[in-house]
Amino acid sequence: MRTLTLAFLLLLALPPGARAGDAARNAAGDFDYYVLAISWVPAWCAREGDDRDAPNCAEGAGVGWGVHGLWPQHDDGTWPEFCPTPHRNPSRAQTGAQADLFGSGGSAWHQWNKHGRCSGLSAPDYYALTAQARDLFDLPALDTLPRIGTDTLRKTLLAANPTLAADHFVLTCRQGALDELRLCLTPDLTPHPCDARLAARACDRRTLRLPPPR
Repeated sequence: MRTLTLAFLLLLALPPGARAGDAARNAAGDFDYYVLAISWVPAWCAREGDDRDAPNCAEGAGVGWGVHGLWPQHDDGTWPEFCPTPHRNPSRAQTGAQADLFGSGGSAWHQWNKHGRCSGLSAPDYYALTAQARDLFDLPALDTLPRIGTDTLRKTLLAANPTLAADHFVLTCRQGALDELRLCLTPDLTPHPCDARLAARACDRRTLRLPPPR
């Protein structure tokens, strides 16, 4: 009975989102590559951001592409979450200073808490690495286009970023609209092939709606 009770308590102690037997996969710094997720923010606003009164959805915000997060990823398509870390949590001032990067201080906190802990970095270093990753890539201006062909967008991204290959990124969509560009990168931010499970999430639509920036 003691063994069963201990096992049950250990199960309850797993980080949110972890499955039994996965505790070792939620170790800070133990991952294969990063996914840099960059959202088409107007589509997110229409889907849920407006209901949250998100500041990057306000009229006049003018936000098109926006960083969602930098996520440690395993090559088998799983990922660590909410890892224990020796680093202290960022202060409210530190997360607030990341609003331009993540859209709000609350989003900056969430990305650190769920994903940044698993990077093995401190919060300031995780935020700095996210900004560095974002700045490595040229993203097309889509503000005036109501729609774009999915293949056209892929080819445009490849032409603008010679270090990228077709298997280094995935375009996702929801309800016919562009959702995210997910770029796969090594821990030192070199393009890396995306795993098969991530690649399987690629949008299968021929064209994508592009809700305009506010």
